[in-house]
Amino acid sequence: MTPPKSCYLLDAADIEARIDEICDVLTDCVTHGASVSFLLPFEQSKARAFWHGVAQSVDRGERLLLAVDNASGVLVGTVQLILQQPENQPHRADVAKLLVHSRARRQGLARQLMMTLEAYAAERQKTQLVLDTATGSDAELFYHSCGWLKAGEIPDYALMPDGKLTSTTLFYKSL
Repeated sequence: MTPPKSCYLLDAADIEARIDEICDVLTDCVTHGASVSFLLPFEQSKARAFWHGVAQSVDRGERLLLAVDNASGVLVGTVQLILQQPENQPHRADVAKLLVHSRARRQGLARQLMMTLEAYAAERQKTQLVLDTATGSDAELFYHSCGWLKAGEIPDYALMPDGKLTSTTLFYKSL
């Protein structure tokens, strides 16, 4: 599987150089109700601290951060592949925080990010990918459409940005 040319990896220096764009994507997603570990009100300082931590993790080789730009070259989407796993799970990786800015949705960018992520995972001999997403969300339907299989649901798993409890659906995909 060849990664689409429009998606690319960001190293730690790239993350720091484009942190304003990346923070804008995260802030937009949280503001629009994405269940991605943050609550409202969401401040820019939280976004910056989060991405600084991701940059450090990327620099240590624990994860990959993939991004996609719009036609104007503005970063509008990201997804993470968490490579570091326990010793008995070298074949597995976690997918985290697929984020696409609300103004860039319904253009196939999330699908491109996921296809690219799967290609990078396969290159690194990862044969089992897992993720979770809010039950009943558009994301749940999206992952189904990308060939991910539902493993189950956990009730009252996390809080949505507005503070309401939500269940999570666990997915996996064998490569």
